[in-house]
Amino acid sequence: MKKTSYISYSILLGSLLLGSCSSSFLDVEPMTSVLESNFYKTVADAEMALVGCYDGYQRTTSNGSQAFYITSEIASDNCFGGTGTTDGRGFQAIDRFDIGQSQSDNNIFDGTWSDYYSGIFRCNTLLAKLDGTDFSGNTTARARIEGETRFLRAVLYFDLVRLFENIPLLTSPTSDNIPQSDPKEVYKLIVSDLKFATSSIPADAYPKSAAASNDGRATPFAAKALLARVYLFYSGYYAAEDIGVSKAEALAGLEDVIKSGQFALVADFKNLWPASSYLPNAADNTLDISKYAGKGNSEVVFAQKFNNTSDYEGHIDGNRWVVFLGLRGKSWSPYGQGWGACTVSKNFFNAFDNNDTRKTASIIDIDGEKIPDFNLKDQREYTGYAIKKYAPTALPDGTTNTGGDKDMQLSQDQDYFVIRYADVLLMAAELGSPNAQHYFDLVRKRAYKTNFVALPVSKSNILKERNFEFAFEGIRYWDVLRQGINNAAAIIETSEDVLSGSAPDKVIITKSKFLTTRGFMQIPNKQITLSNGVLKQNAGWN
Repeated sequence: MKKTSYISYSILLGSLLLGSCSSSFLDVEPMTSVLESNFYKTVADAEMALVGCYDGYQRTTSNGSQAFYITSEIASDNCFGGTGTTDGRGFQAIDRFDIGQSQSDNNIFDGTWSDYYSGIFRCNTLLAKLDGTDFSGNTTARARIEGETRFLRAVLYFDLVRLFENIPLLTSPTSDNIPQSDPKEVYKLIVSDLKFATSSIPADAYPKSAAASNDGRATPFAAKALLARVYLFYSGYYAAEDIGVSKAEALAGLEDVIKSGQFALVADFKNLWPASSYLPNAADNTLDISKYAGKGNSEVVFAQKFNNTSDYEGHIDGNRWVVFLGLRGKSWSPYGQGWGACTVSKNFFNAFDNNDTRKTASIIDIDGEKIPDFNLKDQREYTGYAIKKYAPTALPDGTTNTGGDKDMQLSQDQDYFVIRYADVLLMAAELGSPNAQHYFDLVRKRAYKTNFVALPVSKSNILKERNFEFAFEGIRYWDVLRQGINNAAAIIETSEDVLSGSAPDKVIITKSKFLTTRGFMQIPNKQITLSNGVLKQNAGWN
């Protein structure tokens, strides 16, 4: 994940894994025999291959395909598709669950599908080679490497099965043309992988594996937290508990994370996010970043890591979706320009209590913050509000505030916080911890400071709190789905006045379109074609 590790693994992949793209329906990276005879032999080889698995996960974002995060926000009730008035309407097709918004967009997720299966292929390859690797009795290293690899495979499959539901399940490095699996079987594998990770990755595997350094490595705490998220989603959406983890097990894992003492809430919510905590200094064209808690802080349980060294010569390690959230063609320090996607619903902005410090930390209020000369003619579905948590940042002179090539598309390096400690606390409260009220209050006290007023802990109140706490973190949509398909449809349905190209427009999302798709996304037509019809399209997307 560090640049040095990435380069060394890239050299290896050039001859071992990358090759040309396969023409199979999975479009994965085929193995060659170039280095198989002298690789996967030592612990060092296995460690290098593990870095490649992390890199595979990173590339689900850094390759620039339709990102899981962006999809999660567009599909939620908090955001609309947005972007520019002359851009395609693929984001609107996702937002409305209606391919009629952009009938030619039948491959929106082709890169996503390929990137995720490429990452899974890397994990499966390493797992298949472990028995042939000489660990010289170092069973701890063997267990740890397998645990981290299986954790990553679980993360990749969890994203995929939530996006598409009906996906092929591959547990070995193959490009065989196989049909889609029962989603229950995918969830069973995810649970099995996460349970293995919890018991096989030592808590002290790395000197700096605790939240305070956030080196992006999987830990048993991250696995336990993700296992609870899997349980909550599956048991909520499918109204079943038949994938190998019980409510009691999920809660016990969260309590272990809390009792570990490795995590704590950052004192001020806004300091979790660069754009919320940076202060511009026009006098010397700098940003005061002293309040920012940093990529590694006490609240990070697991993060997807990024660097600012991406370029157009093959180095791919930046966060490619951050630029989508920037103000359309407008820098206003500390906010940097971007593509104006995921405009924030006025209804959601108004739902925030003004005493809730998360409101100004999470949302850019274009008029309220007196941002001048916003180009309405180029913005689709303008509401007056934009995402702040993951907005790109800019110096006072408007230039991109990143390292590397300072390219607004490639050089964004803000990590994605996959799981925060606040999520652990609220999941534990929802699952019925004896300390539920205390955990609930901890999160709310930080948000309201001196204006805190206690609320009784309940599932309804927790779900409302989660919406404000995790707004624009790629979580809300899945929290909506797990409330049951009919409840989700009622939440998703909306009609809101917006401006597109300065002209009045309206975003209308109907229950019927959502219910037809059951909340899942379009399987790429290219993959269906390559499978010779073995893959079947999800309902509502033909």
